[in-house]
Amino acid sequence: MAQFEYKAIAPGGEVVLGEIAADSREAAIGGLRRKGVVPLRVAEARSSGGRRVFASLKRRKPNVKDLMLFTRELAILLAAGIALDRALATLDRIVVDGPMQGLPGQVLDEVKGGASLADALASRGDVFPAFYVGMVRAGEAGGSQVLVLERLADMLERSEALKANIRSALLYPLLVLIITGVSLVVLLVFVIPEFRPIFEDAGAELPLTTRIVIAFSDFAVEWGWLLLIALLAALLALRRFSLSEAGRLRLDRWLLGAPLLGELVRRIETARFCRSLGTLRANGVTLIDAVGIAAGTLGNRAVSEAARQTIGPLAKGEGLSTPMRRTGCFPPLALQLIEVGEESGKLADMLLQVADVYDKEVERSIERLLALLAPLVTILLGFLIAFIIGSILAAILGTYDIAL
Repeated sequence: MAQFEYKAIAPGGEVVLGEIAADSREAAIGGLRRKGVVPLRVAEARSSGGRRVFASLKRRKPNVKDLMLFTRELAILLAAGIALDRALATLDRIVVDGPMQGLPGQVLDEVKGGASLADALASRGDVFPAFYVGMVRAGEAGGSQVLVLERLADMLERSEALKANIRSALLYPLLVLIITGVSLVVLLVFVIPEFRPIFEDAGAELPLTTRIVIAFSDFAVEWGWLLLIALLAALLALRRFSLSEAGRLRLDRWLLGAPLLGELVRRIETARFCRSLGTLRANGVTLIDAVGIAAGTLGNRAVSEAARQTIGPLAKGEGLSTPMRRTGCFPPLALQLIEVGEESGKLADMLLQVADVYDKEVERSIERLLALLAPLVTILLGFLIAFIIGSILAAILGTYDIAL
């Protein structure tokens, strides 16, 4: 039986913190509900040392996970029948540290000043993106605020899970590249120069591979600093280029055309666009407005621009699937399913199904890419290091034969 930390709302409305013993998180939630409290957050207890380490971390900008937790907790409070101002005040008391500290109180001040929740969130556009505010506004207009917040929390949770999968998939190849790069630098700059006097004293003709390795070592020792400066300058120039609208658009277009990676990016953006658009439509946002908002959630500027190109034809009554097909940025299966959704009058449901399909496709694609990439990188870099070491050993053995 494990210990679980929790934050909950007591029947009187006060925030209670504590720990509960249970076999699982679900059992802990059930135990809290039987006690008559509304659980907001339940997680397995960490050691006090771990809590001190986390508490000492520097404040950072809120990320998707922080926004998801805020949305989930607000939805839980409102679903429990607590008024909006009281729910925000409760959240302000709960969030005592971290990047969201003070944010519920700022939203509460706006609400008390007569602003709607959507307007209050819009005043903090650095935290709440346009699609988030648009969905909350639609929920307020349709009287389905709790449902909208729950859908938003689910969507943000899926988005964060997708990013986590991508990060974990790229972690191993990246570590291999870093370790191998460090190993190459050590070999070329520190190890190989130590053998040069031995080869010169022997006076023997070195194998071609050894001469190539020594030439690279000499270049690394003499001009390595210049190469490093040039690399840093190129990275800075690339970063500056990518920060401009035209540069970012060109890079994203190139990314879409890259082998293997381009198709993966296309599927990721299709899933994100369809989930945002379907969620917005399900909450009453007009299709034209929803497309503009959903396009703003995309990370690839080329796909975002293609999505916005459908707004003009939509305004003329052309439909969604046909202008999306003309852009050439969306997969054929997604377009076919969207067309079926338009014909059946269930576009929002079909868009969400398309998002589910491509979320699973992305997971499978990442697994296949990792299964191909990780061994390939390991073999190629291992071969490179083996080539360098083998060249040196061949020269040493040749020198030894001459000495005999």
